[in-house]
Parts: sequence; C-alpha cells; structure tokens
Amino acid sequence: MNDLSQVQDLVIYAWWFALGFSLLMYIVLDGADLGAGVFSLFVRDYRERGAIMAAMAGTWDANETWLVVAGGIMFGTFPMVYGSALHYLMLPLLIVLLSIMMRAVALEFRHVSGQTQWLWDGLFGVGSLTTLFFAGMAMGAVLKGYPLDGGQVPTYPGGLLRFISPFSVWTGVGAVIAASLAGGLFIRARFQRTEVIRVHAAAWINHAFHLALVAVFVTVVWSLSIFDWAADKWLGPYFWVWLIPGAATVFATFRMRRATRRGHDLAAILWLNAAIAIMWLAMMFTLFPWIVPHTWTVYAAASPSTSLFTFMLTMGSFLPVMLAYNWYQYWVFRARVNKLTGYGE
Repeated sequence: MNDLSQVQDLVIYAWWFALGFSLLMYIVLDGADLGAGVFSLFVRDYRERGAIMAAMAGTWDANETWLVVAGGIMFGTFPMVYGSALHYLMLPLLIVLLSIMMRAVALEFRHVSGQTQWLWDGLFGVGSLTTLFFAGMAMGAVLKGYPLDGGQVPTYPGGLLRFISPFSVWTGVGAVIAASLAGGLFIRARFQRTEVIRVHAAAWINHAFHLALVAVFVTVVWSLSIFDWAADKWLGPYFWVWLIPGAATVFATFRMRRATRRGHDLAAILWLNAAIAIMWLAMMFTLFPWIVPHTWTVYAAASPSTSLFTFMLTMGSFLPVMLAYNWYQYWVFRARVNKLTGYGE
C-alpha cells in the first residue's frame, strides 16, 4: 500500500511539473511573439510591421498551443484549481482570450485589408500588449491566492474584480517589460543583418534590459514582504540553496547581454530563455506544495488516482509530440526576413 501511495505521489508530481513546463513553454515561445507585437506599435514603416508578422506567421499558432496544453493538463489533473481559478480570473482571462483572437484576426485580415492595413497592424500590436498585461495580472492574482466557500465542491465565492491589486497590476507591467525584451531579441534574430530595424531593436533591447532588471528586483523584494510562503523559504534555514538559482540567473543574464552586444542573436535568445526557465523553476519550488498559495495544494487539488493514471496513458505522449512540432516549425521557418517580406503584401 505504501508503494502504491509513493507511485501516486510521483504521478501527482509529474503532472504538476508538466503543468509548469507547459506554462513555461508558452511564456518562452509566445512571449517573444507578443513582445515583437508590442515593438510593432512603435514601428512607422508599414512594410517593417508586415515583416514582423511574417517572421512569426509560421510558428505563432504552435506557440499558443502550449496554453491549450496547460489548460488541458489542469482540467484533467487539477480540476478543482481549473474550476475555481477560472472563476476567480474570469475577467482577465476573457480579455486575454479576446486579445489572442484579435491578434489572429489581424494577422489574417491584413491580406485583404487594402487601405485599412494600418488598422489591423494597430490591433495586432494592441492585442499583444493586452494579452501580456492581463496574463501578467492573472499570474500575480494567483500568487495572492483566493478564498473558497465551504461547499462539498469548493468554489470561488468572490467578486469579478477581486483579482485587481497593486501587486497584480505590477506583475502585469512586469510581463510587458519582460516580453518586450524577448521581442527585441526576436526581431534581431529574425531580420537580415542589413535591415535598419535591427538598429532600432538594439536600442529597444537596451532600454528593456535595464527595465527588466528593475522589474525582477522589485518583484522579489515585494514578494518577500507580502508572501509568507516566499519569505519562509528564501530567508529560512536553507536560504543558501536559493542562492544557487539566483547565481545561475545572474550568469545567464550576463551571457545574454554579452551575446547581444556581439551580435550572436540565437545565443542571446537561448540565454534569456535559460534565465527565465531558472526563475520559473525557482518560483515553482518556492510555491510547493501549494499550487495556489493558501488555497490549493497539489495533493488536495489532484484528481483521483484512477483519473491521473488514465490521463497519463492517454495524454502522456502529447508533450514530446508538441516539442517535436515546435522544433520542426522553427527549423522550417528559420530563414531571416527583410522588410519586403511583408505579411499580406
């Protein structure tokens, strides 16, 4: 019986990690697309705006699929969190969904827009901005937790606007800043080296980099001051353990900055993604065993064992398929573009 319990715990941990991994893949992959969309709001040349869309036209849909994968994993393995969190975050997630749809429609309507091309370019950029901001707000709101009623199936009893707080607004701003940095690196990596937009992207990256450093510092200090689950681990008896991911993040950030200055565009993206991955994993292990702080633990929120094992048999192979699909798309569409490669021209 104890062996079975240990296996059940391992399955819960595996799906908890798979959920975090899926969200990380969405943040890393689609974050660059969204950041490039924000960058496009400040691009005057309509051909360059079209080229930005063309640079992501072959991969953006697969990037966003990771968000669907994360939702499917949560629905199948942590249904209590799925039901209550989506009720709590109904408004910001609705705005995120509509914004993603706006981006997709803008991408396709640009083909036939004619004289209204500027409108779809603007909607594409605005959709990218609102997706980032409200997704960031949702993340901050989850970290603060939410109340549950005392029913047999616990549900969120609060109001529609409870997710709004100074911290969640800040995490929304931080998401825009972080994605803007990733978007600038994406532009540098996707455009031919002779393109003028790369010069503008370099200046954008420089500003976004310094803002990102400030954002990370403020978020860490703020988290220490308001979250007991963070302070207990980061300042507890094993505080030295948390210095390791901190040092690794600093190292990856330094390498990203050096690669950017040397024009090693792909290396810069990979080092930034490494820094994001380290911080994300550190946050997951800081939260553990909570999946939503002071609301749901991974044990209380998990589906029954039979459901977990069945879900693993039916969906366990989907993650490697998604990884292979992403790799294939990026390989096929790896060529750099120029401003004459306008989307819908």
